[in-house]
Amino acid sequence: MQATLAVCRELNNAALQERREAWSSHRKGMLRRAVEATPRHQSRSRGRSSGAQSSSARCAAPDGQGFPGLFSSLPAWTSTGVSSLSKIGDIKIKLHRAIQGQIKTLSLKRENGMWYACFSCIVEPEPLPANDKAVGLDVGLLSFVTRSDGRGIGNPRLFKKAQKRLGRAQRRVARREKFSKRWKKAVRLVAKIHRKVFNQRNDFQHKLSRKIVNNYGIIFVEDLNVKGLSRGRLAKSVHDAGWAAFFRKLRTRPKAPGEGSRPSILVERAKRYPSGEANPKRLSDRGHVCLHCGLVTTRDQAAAMEVLRLGLSLQPLTAVQECCG
Repeated sequence: MQATLAVCRELNNAALQERREAWSSHRKGMLRRAVEATPRHQSRSRGRSSGAQSSSARCAAPDGQGFPGLFSSLPAWTSTGVSSLSKIGDIKIKLHRAIQGQIKTLSLKRENGMWYACFSCIVEPEPLPANDKAVGLDVGLLSFVTRSDGRGIGNPRLFKKAQKRLGRAQRRVARREKFSKRWKKAVRLVAKIHRKVFNQRNDFQHKLSRKIVNNYGIIFVEDLNVKGLSRGRLAKSVHDAGWAAFFRKLRTRPKAPGEGSRPSILVERAKRYPSGEANPKRLSDRGHVCLHCGLVTTRDQAAAMEVLRLGLSLQPLTAVQECCG
């Protein structure tokens, strides 16, 4: 696998250089056939194993235009604990869940010294049951998500929990001689900690978004300027929460054929209030009292209810409640 990766990288770089030179000299792109016919590409391909040539040929762009891709897919099949790769052979794998459907391709990638196999399968869709329940979501730093019905999900703060360990690992890197063997080992440890935090955050958001999509038919979220918030004084906490990634997971959940999708609708930031009267708050104020109807609730739930109200007002033939409760 290491040898095949090295050949793929070498041929990919050669094809990339050919296309760059063609564009800089003639302002013209090159088709895949033209790139593979060049002496430079053929000299790198000559003498390689058939397996390496087969996998490397897939590095070029499928449409023959633009720069070649960086990843290649291999036809493969798998059984319990073993995956058979075309031109490479049988490799032991650890399946974190049973593979469903018909396997079409397998993409291999290496991250931080570990290899990952990503299977692409054809699976019959499983329609979600019809659901007309709507919910408004408000994200925050104290509570990661607060629903309009009052339920809140705490913020796991995964990066903050890993900061002490990460700091020790980074100090170890600083003490090592750069590019030495011990320095590279310390760098891999830092990358491993970052990867673990990423995987934990990804797992948390996938499970939460799946639960919300299963329970509600239509989901309203505020159209936050996450990029702008990530430049402020709470930038580290905003990056740790990962709101943008959570919103993407809500939007890309599987659709229900014949019954529509579970739409995640962005609601513009509220510029008006339910009662028409402003109710300003400081950042430390966590409670909310409606000046119009006297509703007493938390600040986050009031925001989620307002997101729901504004979202329903955008839907056709929807009766919208005039106040926040």
